[in-house]
Amino acid sequence: MADRYGSDVLSTDWRAPRNGRATEAPAILGEVVEWPTDDWVGEIVAVDRDLGTVTLEDRRGKRRSFPLGPGFLLEGRPVILAAPPRATAAPSGPARTASGSLAVAGASARVARASRIFVEGRHDAELVERVWGDDLRIEGVVVEYLGGVDDLADHLREFRPAPGRRVGVLVDHLVAGSKESRIADAIRRSPVGRDVLIVGHPFIDIWAAIKPSRVGLEAWPAVPRSIEWKKGICQHLGWPHRDQADIARAWQQLLSRVKSYDDLEPALLGRVEELIDFVTE
Repeated sequence: MADRYGSDVLSTDWRAPRNGRATEAPAILGEVVEWPTDDWVGEIVAVDRDLGTVTLEDRRGKRRSFPLGPGFLLEGRPVILAAPPRATAAPSGPARTASGSLAVAGASARVARASRIFVEGRHDAELVERVWGDDLRIEGVVVEYLGGVDDLADHLREFRPAPGRRVGVLVDHLVAGSKESRIADAIRRSPVGRDVLIVGHPFIDIWAAIKPSRVGLEAWPAVPRSIEWKKGICQHLGWPHRDQADIARAWQQLLSRVKSYDDLEPALLGRVEELIDFVTE
């Protein structure tokens, strides 16, 4: 005789979600996941271990970051997204520094040379330290932060460059015909010019010296002149950019993607190496 009332609902796991319980899954670049709370569907284009975020790009190219963890759907099933495991490999050769130089195990910093490197811009100085810091400590070269190229002449008068007391200067966005290039030319023609080397990178901002692929982009986007470049980049990436604190956090997130010289554009690599050679000759 058929059961008119069906089976006993308490005999099964009646509390189980309709789509099944969430299982942990690695956030793999290229996979398409859904954030059902906001009906956001997009491809995983970046995963930040340090901040614990995953960035999704929808079919219109718009990006948005979400916290890693529960709340996602993968192929219709709930998942707990986690950062994929780090790839491990046996060392294939001698250890190297972030700049590609041979690492000197157990070496302590050398007593500072008289020569110095001035770097215009705080982010520029932090990036130089990130990649060349180990090399500079071994060589005994101190990097000094230069607030702006307008202050360079005053800094040089105070420092008094001379043979054996050289100064290398990395200038932000040094291009022909600019104010920066006129200041650099005047210093080169001055009495201390032979003991000062001024070089610059061609990027609109030091952020652009980092390869765009490190944040899931094929190229840095064109930002209208009416929008501050850094804020425009953050907007494109879906990162907060309301105030300077947001910009500072965005820079730290971007800087965390730089592990070695291979994460930087050659146009910056060559200039910094040139300065190090100049002040250590």
